Amino acid sequence: MKKQLMYTGALAMALSTLSGCEVIGGIFKAGVWSGVLLVFLGIALIIFLISKLMGSKD
Repeated sequence: MKKQLMYTGALAMALSTLSGCEVIGGIFKAGVWSGVLLVFLGIALIIFLISKLMGSKD
């Protein structure tokens, strides 16, 4: 219970020191980089699967 209260207090303090625009900007930056990473991993997975399907036919 004390840890949860400590985390909630730390979050409230962090949000009160940042302006709303900074918080939203940080969220969008994290979202953009997460999206870029997911697209990259998706393309790599597709290339890997195609290479396995088209691989050697012994």
